[in-house]
Amino acid sequence: MSRERKKLVLALALIFAVNIFIIALAQHASAELYKKGSGGPTVSEIQTRLKNWGYYTGSVDGVYGSRTEKAVRWFQQKNGLSVDGQVGDLTLAALGIPPSGGTAEKGDSSGSLDLLARLISAEARGEPYEGQVAVGAVVLNRVQHPSFPSSVAEVIYQPGAFSCLDDGQFDEPVAESAYRAARDAVNGWDPSYGAIYYFNPSTATSKWIWSRPLIVNIGKHRFCS
Repeated sequence: MSRERKKLVLALALIFAVNIFIIALAQHASAELYKKGSGGPTVSEIQTRLKNWGYYTGSVDGVYGSRTEKAVRWFQQKNGLSVDGQVGDLTLAALGIPPSGGTAEKGDSSGSLDLLARLISAEARGEPYEGQVAVGAVVLNRVQHPSFPSSVAEVIYQPGAFSCLDDGQFDEPVAESAYRAARDAVNGWDPSYGAIYYFNPSTATSKWIWSRPLIVNIGKHRFCS
């Protein structure tokens, strides 16, 4: 084979490899993935289908929480899918949900509000309304703080951050006042005055949390910097 022909073959092979790489990137970019912390209408559709088929017993709220993840795992196990608790293209297809053609956003604006309301309801049920808003404000303050994750979903699901995710309270029905409190917090009301921590003195077992500087007391909670 002549030197010129070798160069041509190498050039064609390189072009082919580049095209394959570009196609792979495009497919990866368009793949959808819904998991804990995701929110929005597609999550509602996932919950609806799982509920109709007996896999899911929670509310259809568009928030991909622990119950939704558990139901997805059960569905995947029963249908011979990879059991990871996440809804990608194959699980979407098995559910009969057509892909939207885009990447599933983690914690979109609607999903984030619902997720925040769920946390407020679980953490501040029975607290004064101002205290409910303050709990929501703490989550949002953490999103803006360099020591914490940068989204509502990541802050809420950060391991060990909120006890309600471990004791089942997070999966309880959401109080109507919690939705109002979440909206007020998102709209800028911060009764905690910038707090990034809060705790109930009567139940707190951590010595460290008592070392945090107090900003304000609201109801049963101490809000701290």
